[in-house]
Amino acid sequence: MAEEQFQFTSKAKKTISIIAIVGVVLLGLGIFFTASDSGHSEQSGHQTEDTMDNLPVVADDLEDAHATEDIDQKHFGEPEHGEGEHAGAEHGEEHASWLKRIYANLWINNMYFVGLALLGVFFVAIQYVSQAGWSASLIRIPMSFSSWLPIGGALTLLIFLLGGHDIFHWTHDYLYVEGTDAYDEIIAGKRGYLNTPFFIGRMIVYFAVWYLMFRFIRKKSLEEDLKGGQDYFFRLRALSAIFIVFFAVTSSTAAWDWILSIDTHWFSTMFGWYVFASWWVTALAAITLVTVILKENGYLKIVTTGVLHDLGKFVFAFSIFWTYIWFSQFMLIYYSNMPEETIYFIERLSSDHYSKVFFVNLILNFFFPFLVFMPRDSKRHTVFLKIVTIIVLIGHWFDFYLMITPGVMKEDGGFGFLEIGMALIFGAAFLFVALRSLSKIPLVAKNHPMIEEAKHHHVF
Repeated sequence: MAEEQFQFTSKAKKTISIIAIVGVVLLGLGIFFTASDSGHSEQSGHQTEDTMDNLPVVADDLEDAHATEDIDQKHFGEPEHGEGEHAGAEHGEEHASWLKRIYANLWINNMYFVGLALLGVFFVAIQYVSQAGWSASLIRIPMSFSSWLPIGGALTLLIFLLGGHDIFHWTHDYLYVEGTDAYDEIIAGKRGYLNTPFFIGRMIVYFAVWYLMFRFIRKKSLEEDLKGGQDYFFRLRALSAIFIVFFAVTSSTAAWDWILSIDTHWFSTMFGWYVFASWWVTALAAITLVTVILKENGYLKIVTTGVLHDLGKFVFAFSIFWTYIWFSQFMLIYYSNMPEETIYFIERLSSDHYSKVFFVNLILNFFFPFLVFMPRDSKRHTVFLKIVTIIVLIGHWFDFYLMITPGVMKEDGGFGFLEIGMALIFGAAFLFVALRSLSKIPLVAKNHPMIEEAKHHHVF
């Protein structure tokens, strides 16, 4: 079989550059408008306070006001004025809402694309462990996604170091000072696990092992291209099995660390599965979309309609699986009669900012792919495959937005130019890295033992 090589053309690079430039412009506009709105809100708030200070108030009204203020402070867990220099210093470190929104969006996009890169390795590992033949013709596509892992790891650490206090409430020291009104018994009880040194340590271990395993798998796969034989396949199967075991644990703990701990008081036994399901469907949609586009541009002649059909079936099936986890997470809370845990959903359903996104999330990620992919023929036509996978990719970005933004921004969240611009910049960067990686290796694993099965894979 002739070796097939992807050419990362100047036209493709120009298109990606345009996407990135549009993203930068939208991000700049978004920051400008958001900062302006924040400044107007603060100025309006100060004017209101000055007006209230000038109003005559009787003694009884003052007592009622102080009583209400005390209740509000206890309810929201904020320290009272004059509590101590420590708490005041901590509060002084909190940034304006527009900067906090930037950190939130950095975290959303980073988590989204880290998952896409990580699940690229997982897809490859699953194919080797299950000895799948149908996917041998496209195994290099998810492998190229994983080249983002070191960049994603560096960004995860950098964003946490710069904006960790804004993203993660548990990082504030005043929450652990006993005897103060700011002391949080629930968060303090989790300090053995949720503390900055251990958090960063876990982060480094996760990315280091994930990336090293990816490099080993990629190296052996490329050696297989040169030398052939079944020995490489069995080595790859063993390496993939080790990776899957490590992934099974760390994908859940990473979801707890990086997303669940944003809502520190809330917990869910389904959350690790939920994040995995969202990552997995995103990766399947991305693999399908890239495969279809490459095939339409004259590449991957070996990929049959049956292979595309199977990719469509996977997107269809795991969209249903994601919805099952989505429903089960709330159902378990209801069935266990834990009304205090419904706060996670109440915050998202009762807010003007998030309620619409809550239902859009379900429409894009379940109803649309379910209804379009239900007919058999729709999974065999590239037009339908492209439309559905693009919608799913956008839909699961909104899923991560809904997981992260309400916990970080509370009632100050929003969606506009800032969010779109940031997503376009990250998307362009990820696409550049993935396509550049893909252009450096043979597009098809020509000596894969299952390549003949892939060539003749048909679904009738």
